[in-house]
Amino acid sequence: MNVATGDVIEMEMNGEVISAMVLLATPEAVILDPCDGKTPIVIRPEFLTGVRIYDPMAA
Repeated sequence: MNVATGDVIEMEMNGEVISAMVLLATPEAVILDPCDGKTPIVIRPEFLTGVRIYDPMAA
C-alpha cells in the first residue's frame, strides 16, 4: 500500500478524477474523504493503483 493516514490523494473513480484525504489507512481498508460534502468512501487498498499523492514539498 502506498498511501498513509493524512495523505491527500488524487485518483480516478468511475471515470472521474477526484481528490480525497486519507482518513484511515490499514492493510484491510482505506477510508477516504472526498472533501465534497459526500459520505466518506471505504475502499480496499489493492484498488488504489495509480493514485497520485500530493507532496507539499514538490509544490
